[in-house]
Amino acid sequence: MQNATTPDYLMLMHNDPPKAARDEDWGTYIEALAKAGKFRGGSAIGEGIALRKSGTAPAITAHIGGFIRIEADSLADAEALLAVNPVFENGGTVEIRELPKTS
Repeated sequence: MQNATTPDYLMLMHNDPPKAARDEDWGTYIEALAKAGKFRGGSAIGEGIALRKSGTAPAITAHIGGFIRIEADSLADAEALLAVNPVFENGGTVEIRELPKTS
């Protein structure tokens, strides 16, 4: 059960790992996050478009290939959950962004 005061974070996986992660690496990582009660969802990110009501919209952010939503007590705790993250462990970039609670 999610704690109302514990923030959620997004791990945004960039498409820059020098070596591709294996599917079983992702399964192991997601399973570990779920066992710890930290996993809130995630997915690869496919093709899409950026839209704007008026004017020209910028191109989509192509360097982000997936996300994982986690619960963590702090940014430092979220960072600690990078252990065994397949993108991070293979030398790629992972952004961690807080999802502020709103009322």
